[in-house]
Parts: sequence; C-alpha cells; structure tokens
Amino acid sequence: MLFIITVAAAIVAWFVYRNSKKRMQKSEANFALIGMIVAIFVALLQCFTIIPAGHTGVVDFLGNVSDNTLKPGVNIVNPMAKIEKMSIKTQELKEVMNVPSEEGLGVELEISLLFRLNSEKANDIYKTVGPNYVEIILTPQFRSVVRGVTAKYEAKALYTASREKLAGEIVEELEKLVGPRGITIEQAPLRQITLPSRLKQSIEEKLQAEQESQRMQFVLQRESQEADRKRIEAKGIADFQEIVSKGISEQLLKWKGIEATEKLANSQNTKVVIIGSGKEGLPIILGGDK
Repeated sequence: MLFIITVAAAIVAWFVYRNSKKRMQKSEANFALIGMIVAIFVALLQCFTIIPAGHTGVVDFLGNVSDNTLKPGVNIVNPMAKIEKMSIKTQELKEVMNVPSEEGLGVELEISLLFRLNSEKANDIYKTVGPNYVEIILTPQFRSVVRGVTAKYEAKALYTASREKLAGEIVEELEKLVGPRGITIEQAPLRQITLPSRLKQSIEEKLQAEQESQRMQFVLQRESQEADRKRIEAKGIADFQEIVSKGISEQLLKWKGIEATEKLANSQNTKVVIIGSGKEGLPIILGGDK
C-alpha cells in the first residue's frame, strides 16, 4: 500500500513540476522536484526488506503465499507484497493449570513449554493457521496433552522422581501432534506442583519414615560389624593364650627362676635375697638402694 501511495505521489509531483516549469514558477517547481525525489526514494525502499536474526519472512502477495521463505538479512522483495516476519527462536509458553491424577485428585501444576518454529514450514503455518499459531493450536494441544498424561500417574508420583518421566512423556505426545505442522517441542519442565495439603503431608510423612528406616538399617549394620570385630578380636586373644599355655612347662619355669636368681645376685642394688619356701622356691627380694 505504501508503495502505491509513494508512486502516485511521485507521478503527481512530476506533473506539478512540469506545469511549474511551463509557468516559470521556479520555487514551485523546485518544491515539486524535491517531493518527487523523496517519493521515488521511499518507493525504492519498499523493494527491500530486512529480516532480523532469529526470524524468517513469509511473502504474501495478494493472498498468494510463496513457497520460499526469506532468510535473516536484507532481501529484495515485491514492493506490493506483505512480508510476515515470524520468530524461529526458542520460545517459552507458561501455563498454570489444575490437572487430574490417576486417583481423580486435583493437582495444581505450573509448567513451561519450550518450543520453536521450523523455518522451512513457516509458510505452511501462515497459510493454514496464521501468525498467531501459538494461541490457536499450540496452547490448546499443550493443555490437553498435560491433562491426559497426568491422569495416568498417581498424585504422589508427580511429587517424587517420576516427574521427569512425566515431562518426557508430555514432550513426546505433544511432538506427535504439532511436530508435523512445523513446531518443534524441546522441553516441558515442571516448575511447581501443588498437591492437596493432606495428601502432601501424608507423602512427606511416608518419605520421612522411609529415610528413618534406612537410617536404622545403617545403624544395625554398623553394630553388627562392630560385634563381628569384637568376636574376631576375642578369638585371637583366646588362640594366643592357648598357644602360650601349651609352650609353658615345669622345667621352663624352673630354668626361668634360676636365671632370675642369678641376675638378682649379680645386681649391685640387691641387699637381701630370700629363697622362697618349698622344695625349689624362687627368690624373694627385700629392700635395695641405688
């Protein structure tokens, strides 16, 4: 539309310029010439378009959408065509919804969807849906898939490690629906899950009981290992005593007694050495100085 207006303005300015020249109206002719130059310049600008980075351009000429899309940068286009610039960057769709669980309980789910438009199919999306494809097909399909997937899981599974499996299943199911149309699904991270207060409390109590049970198992295992250690130590002492007792004889004890008597007799600190009572008494030491 702007191209047509500027061309018409240039033509009008041209006729004004010619008439002014004939009537010798120099100032009016100069003004018309300047207007004509500006109009021609603006019209020429309509033959070029700039596609920003991370976007693709769809060419719509009087309702006829081109099969080729425009790449980022400067492109030469039909000045009378409409250029729809559509983002192919990763976009985020945030939703807060109340979804059912397998038990039929209502769970408040805050979830994001990361997606992007396939540049090669942007013209198909524009022709069949339009530039507002997110509101028309993606958001309704996303809500439907999330509710369908969560209905397969118990509420406690959404609160535990199964949430990663649930997110993966949402991506897989949604990709089947919108992928062929040119929308690529990247991730569907679960940001927050709010369970009914009583259910949440029971799940937390169960998890706490499981942790306490694991702690007690660790304590019992440690005590069992300590008991095994003490049994092994006691057995070693008993074996040592048995070996030593077998090596001690009456002759050995007599010989050790004689050796002790000799050492005491030869010691400079010994004052009195008394031989013990009995047939072969051992020496007894009384007193001594250094």
